[in-house]
Amino acid sequence: MEKAFEEILRAIGENPEREGLVKTPQRCTRAYAEMTRGYHEDPEAIINGALFTEEYSEMIIMKDIDFFSMCEHHMLPFFGKTHIAYLPKGKIVGISKLARIVDVFARRLQVQERMTTQVAQLLMEKLRPEGVAVVVEAEHLCMRMRGVEKQNSYVVTSAMFGVFREKQETRDEFMNLIGHRRS
Repeated sequence: MEKAFEEILRAIGENPEREGLVKTPQRCTRAYAEMTRGYHEDPEAIINGALFTEEYSEMIIMKDIDFFSMCEHHMLPFFGKTHIAYLPKGKIVGISKLARIVDVFARRLQVQERMTTQVAQLLMEKLRPEGVAVVVEAEHLCMRMRGVEKQNSYVVTSAMFGVFREKQETRDEFMNLIGHRRS
C-alpha cells in the first residue's frame, strides 16, 4: 500500500522524496488500515457475547451514535449520526454493542444505504425482536469537496423491519423520539 501511495503522490505531480512527504506513504497506510478496520472485525461476534434474557418489551433506542466511513465511489469520508431502536422479544443486547456494530460496518468502504440496512438486518437476525429501526444522517465530502459542491446537504437513510415497518404508530414514536417529524 505504501508503494501505491508513493505512486499517487507522483501522479498528482508531487515529489515523494520532499521532506514533508517522505513519511506520507507510511502515514496514509496506517490511516487507511484504521479507517477500514471493519473488514477484520466480525459484527456477529460482537453481539453473541452480549445477548441477555430479559422480559422487557418497550422500545429501546440509542441515538446520536457518531460514525465515520469512506464512500466506496470516491474513497472520501462521510460521517454523521446513527439512531437505532428495537422492540425486544425476550432478548436484549448490551447497549455499547449497538455503537460497536455501527463502527464495524462504517469502517469499510461503504454506501450509506447499505450500511443502514446492514446494521438493521444484523440486529433483526441476531436479536429476533418485534422490530428494528435504523436511521442514518450523514454529510458526504464527495458532495462537498468535489462534483456538485453542496456545502449544507446531508443524506438521511432508514431501514425499518418488523413492527417499525408494519405499524405507523411505532414508526412515528421512534421518529419523534429521535427528533424527526413526518411531513
